[in-house]
Amino acid sequence: MDEIDWSDVPGRVAALGGRDARVFGALGHGWTLEPPLSEVELTELEAQLGVELPAEYRSFLRQVSRGGAGPFYGLFPVRRVDGRWEWTGDCAGLVDPAALATPFPHTEEFNPAEALPEQPEDDDEAEEAWWELHDRVVFAPANHAGLLHLAHRGCALREALVISGPARGQMWADETADDEGFSPLLDDSGERIGFARWYRKWLDTADHR
Repeated sequence: MDEIDWSDVPGRVAALGGRDARVFGALGHGWTLEPPLSEVELTELEAQLGVELPAEYRSFLRQVSRGGAGPFYGLFPVRRVDGRWEWTGDCAGLVDPAALATPFPHTEEFNPAEALPEQPEDDDEAEEAWWELHDRVVFAPANHAGLLHLAHRGCALREALVISGPARGQMWADETADDEGFSPLLDDSGERIGFARWYRKWLDTADHR
């Protein structure tokens, strides 16, 4: 199943750490890659999730690391906690392992905030009720079903891998904190990208700093 060759990545990350590359978020992950998962651990993880992880990310977990050095402040690591696997780290709490097998239904960008009525003005009680509705709609757990949040860009903006659904294997941006919703990540030619291109784009950019 490990079709992607990641053998160059640990050395490149170590070299970047050795020269203390000035890359956004590096102080957060410290150029450290946590140990990879064994095949037994991966099998156990997927059995718990009830879904097979997309091949690019799965091979990274197996060959390179369970988390650490990566885009922005680093990859949320997956760890066994109290006998169960979960993704840990700042903002990783959005990941509900039990919901990753539920299909993420979207194939085009969408913004749950667009379903909200117009925000009231000059009425404190109505405005408070509107914000309560806003948070229920925009931050509803159902919006994140099938999405594995892997990194955060700061200010509660995150990037995620689609685990289940028609966009499986694609990387998406979660900008609900800015009421901008969800959208697929694209390369310079407008093509959607998966985990491998997302990670290697960060690594190539870091190499040229």
